[in-house]
Amino acid sequence: MSEKITADYLESFLGNRRLMDQLTFILEAEKLKTILRRTLLLDRSRVETDAEHTWQLALMALVLSEYSDEPVDLQKVLKMLLIHDIVEIDAGDTFAYDSVARVSQVERELKAADRIFALLPLDQAKEFRALWDEFELKQTSEARFANAMDRMQPLLHNFFTNGGTWDSNGVTATDVHRRMEPIGKASAALGALSDKLIALAVEQGILAPAKVAEAVGQKAP
Repeated sequence: MSEKITADYLESFLGNRRLMDQLTFILEAEKLKTILRRTLLLDRSRVETDAEHTWQLALMALVLSEYSDEPVDLQKVLKMLLIHDIVEIDAGDTFAYDSVARVSQVERELKAADRIFALLPLDQAKEFRALWDEFELKQTSEARFANAMDRMQPLLHNFFTNGGTWDSNGVTATDVHRRMEPIGKASAALGALSDKLIALAVEQGILAPAKVAEAVGQKAP
């Protein structure tokens, strides 16, 4: 919001505090267009933004919801996906395979959630925050399916860009299998597809196979 246009001025201009708070939130969410992720576009011209990622997840959910193993409220799934990364306005995008950055991820994102959702009118703030928390916990069918979409999208991009962020970050098949676990928990069909893509990526040499130590660890009781 411009420094010349204060909240008091906007409220006076609109004559509606609720609408002012809603517009403030919408304008704040626009910043997702500036948050860069690591995932390459399929034409490899650049990396995607959080806003582009969010749009594609919503589209994927619309198209693929029939593969959920459990009945899902698609509207609720779409709500979760539209707001799931909004905390990255403050917290930034945390690369999935960056073990150092992930240590502080929860703390950073909780702090961001407290600030950003509070911009909304109280009833919407509570609803959106509850949806965000539900997504993070992965304990409902909607949250599990939404998380499956969130994991599957970068998998598709990495596969169809000849390894994408895998090769440049020393990621192995073991890392990717671990990261993709939520897919199989929501959909057996999409989980099987995920496994096939990972195996094919290894076969094609665009994803490093499991290291010896990792393979041994997987077989251990």
